[in-house]
This record gives sequence, C-alpha cells and structure tokens, in this order.
Amino acid sequence: MLRDFKTFLLRGNVVDLAVAVVIGTAFGALITALVRDLITPIIALIFGKPDFSALSFTLNSSHFLYGDFINYVIAFVSVAAAIFFLVVQPMNAVLRARQRTKADPEADSRPCTECLSDIPKLARRCAYCTSIQEPEPLPA
Repeated sequence: MLRDFKTFLLRGNVVDLAVAVVIGTAFGALITALVRDLITPIIALIFGKPDFSALSFTLNSSHFLYGDFINYVIAFVSVAAAIFFLVVQPMNAVLRARQRTKADPEADSRPCTECLSDIPKLARRCAYCTSIQEPEPLPA
C-alpha cells in the first residue's frame, strides 16, 4: 500500500497540480497587493474615499451594508482587469508572435483566408470552402 501511495504522489499530474496551487497562491497574493496598494488609492483619488464599508441604510429595522458589497465589487473588477491586462493580453501577444514566426517561407501551402485550411500557395480558390483567394507571388 505504501508503494502505491508513493507511485500516486510521484505521478506527474499530482506534482503539476501542487506546483500550480503554489504558484496560483503566490500570484493571487501579488494581484491582491497590486489592487490594494495601487488601484484602490487611484479609486480613492477619484471618489475621495478608499473604503465604502461604512455606507449603509436601514429599512424597517433591517440594516443593509451595501458599502461592503461595493468594496467587493471594486476588488473583483480590479483583480479581473489586472489579470486581463497584465497576464491575458501579454500572453495573447506572445502567442500571436510565436504563430507569425512559425510560418515557413519554404512551405508549399498556406492557410485559406476564410476557413484556414491548408491550400497550395498558388491556388486561386480554396478546395474546402471555395472562397476566392489571391495567389501568393512567385519568389524572384
């Protein structure tokens, strides 16, 4: 049983998951610090108040703390924006750059402009979607 447990722990997906959790935790702390230390002061500069948790109202002796909800919404939107602009967009740019560099100038085919199927470089029409294509010029 111990041998099976050792095999289970040393399988690649368990180790990968452990590494992902550790890196995810560290990245979460980094994004939280970014929002707390940089974005929240900017919001305070605009609205004049960095903390909305004191905002509330009472209705039929029920106390509603809507300011705390506003704090969480601002934190969520800030974290989502930080991840989008600091992680997703740069990674998309890197992937697009890698795709451009993978284009082989010596290849006999190219992607169709409509359906992205591989067609011959000199083709005037795609064999798959029948869209009209501009043939690539012959090399000089």
